[in-house]
Amino acid sequence: MAILTRQALPRRTFLKGMGAMVALPYLDAMVPVRGGAGAAVADPTRLLCMEMVHGAAGCSPFGLEEHLWAPAGTGSAFDLGATSLSPLESWRKYLTIVSNTDVRMAEAYKSEEIGGDHFRSSAVFLTQAHPTQTEGSNIFVGSSLDQMYANQFGQGTPIPSMQLCIEPLDRAGGCAYGYSCVYTDSISWASPTEPLPMIRDPRVAFEQLFGTGGTAAERAARTRSTSSILDWITGRVAQLKRELGASDRERMDQYLENIREIERRIQQVEARNSSGEARELAGAPTGVPDSFGEHVKIMFDLQVLALQSDMTRVFSFKMGRDASARVYPESGVMAGFHPASHHGNNPARVKEFAEINRYHVGLLPYLLEKLSTTMEGDKSLLDKTTIVYGSPMSDSNTHNHRRCPLILLGGGNGKLAGNVHLKAPDGTPMSNAMLSLMHSLGMDDMQSFGDSTGEFTL
Repeated sequence: MAILTRQALPRRTFLKGMGAMVALPYLDAMVPVRGGAGAAVADPTRLLCMEMVHGAAGCSPFGLEEHLWAPAGTGSAFDLGATSLSPLESWRKYLTIVSNTDVRMAEAYKSEEIGGDHFRSSAVFLTQAHPTQTEGSNIFVGSSLDQMYANQFGQGTPIPSMQLCIEPLDRAGGCAYGYSCVYTDSISWASPTEPLPMIRDPRVAFEQLFGTGGTAAERAARTRSTSSILDWITGRVAQLKRELGASDRERMDQYLENIREIERRIQQVEARNSSGEARELAGAPTGVPDSFGEHVKIMFDLQVLALQSDMTRVFSFKMGRDASARVYPESGVMAGFHPASHHGNNPARVKEFAEINRYHVGLLPYLLEKLSTTMEGDKSLLDKTTIVYGSPMSDSNTHNHRRCPLILLGGGNGKLAGNVHLKAPDGTPMSNAMLSLMHSLGMDDMQSFGDSTGEFTL
């Protein structure tokens, strides 16, 4: 470890320029002198919550028989080969499969709610609470676990939490079956009546992370410029690097190059979408790639940079929108997402839908690789992160919410063992697993969550 200054560099250090503010990654120079003030540095787990709509093919009657989502074996003796989770085989050390849990709060509670599953489910995923059926302003569901965690462990960061999405949002009014569109548009709820807006445009997310500071005119001028955000802070970078040891300089160079690279990719997307050529996603913001995979990977990269710089420790990421007919050519299936999910339990069509699920899961290793190669002290960010990936729907062919797909990834700061398939007893609420998850995240005072009936040990 090389520290060239007698006093540790503050963890919350920013490099500021015209309309730009770049937080630093964790450096050796930030390690407090042994025994000095602040020697015990808080290191809360980073939390990423991801929802993929429409459940999974493996939750249908045929899919359950063929183990197309959860593998046949439990404990550590499980084979992912036949499942849509097979892309995670090389990451099974960090994989916890939680199968056979129910999201009953997404079910219809009154006759007039029947058929509205797609339009209330997303609001249930992280709240495990039943939404009030309304198209007006009297929305009500519950506080989501990401916001509970952010309230307790995210207040020391510049941005307590960030909310991202891939699909378009309606933002206002009613969607269908008497439900407000806000139930469909957000998975993150600050309170039972306060859904948080989700960012679809990577440019907007990038600006939130690195474009604050300066006047509005300065930020606008920098955004219009084709130069990099780093060009506005080169002097400060050079000054700081003279104060750092060799390993810190190398870490800084890599971090700044990652920022430059993602900024370059966003600029390329904007240039391509502003060229006048016909777009696959008509009406989408210029910063949104037409390619689903490209869009997801840019959002993953932004999350890694935000965690690395400790701008925020909490993300919610809505990777789909209920009833979307989007086609994913990279999956090899040309049927739309929602039509494919209504497969009639026909074996061939169920397997097609399983390939779409496999494609979605297949994007996760990109994030895992990035986190695993980003070191913070003597551990990787993947070791310090808990990732929740699942759906509040199980068999979307029948709008069923029993035996919903749920997996956890990452080391969770030593709280997630990994390489395990945990099958819950029939009738176990998913909220039981989420209650145990929140306890593992340090929220020990929580006695219940949603419709939980107890813990489900992870």
